Amino acid sequence: MIGVDILDEMFIKNGLVIAFLVVGVMLFLADWMSKKIFNKRIPGVAIAILAALVMAYFGGDKGIANHSVFSGMALLGGAMFRDFTIVATAMGASLSELRKTGLPGIISLFIGVIVTFFVGGSIGYAMGYTDAVSFTTIGAGACTYIVGPITGAAIGASSDLIAISIAAGVVKTIFVTIITPLVAKKIGLDNPGTAMIFGGMIGTTSGVAAGLAATDPKLVPYGALTATFYTGIGVLLCPSVFYLLMVYLL
Repeated sequence: MIGVDILDEMFIKNGLVIAFLVVGVMLFLADWMSKKIFNKRIPGVAIAILAALVMAYFGGDKGIANHSVFSGMALLGGAMFRDFTIVATAMGASLSELRKTGLPGIISLFIGVIVTFFVGGSIGYAMGYTDAVSFTTIGAGACTYIVGPITGAAIGASSDLIAISIAAGVVKTIFVTIITPLVAKKIGLDNPGTAMIFGGMIGTTSGVAAGLAATDPKLVPYGALTATFYTGIGVLLCPSVFYLLMVYLL
């Protein structure tokens, strides 16, 4: 049909605009579900992430970007926009508040990476992934779904292992997104200092940002900033120091 062809062509030529529109509608519906159905106990962002994962699963190897109508998703979900948003979150942070965190903030980064790596790797070990490459790749994925594939590619992990590492990071992101607003009051997560320590301990930038957004949007830049450093430290340590350590131990 001519009308359908014209509409399809319009969607393809304006792929990025359509991608923003789709994401906007998804976030609007997810926020509505969070308020009306779940009484805000589950953040709208977490619902949107789950919906996106389901769409990606049924979409194919490139998610729904496989379909020409949603081709703009490949650009919107690509590394350029990801890095841009990570950097943009830091722009709202106050340097004076960052200085107040000092040594505890730095320590939280290393503790967070080390503990998460070994917990994730140990779970993989218990499931039968007992060699150094597997332990390191899965442990790195537990840090974040960005550190996992970077580490796996660096040490020669198979595509299956890399996929598992990404899955581990995604599960962690969703869990952090949902659990953060539920435990925020109990752990004193109500000021920039604790937000930065929280981001350093947990590390998953998207999960920390989403969880803090559901808790207090003003805390997002602080948690996201240290979570970003966490990712950088993980990328440096996992395929080098941690991998060599695993080769020696395993």
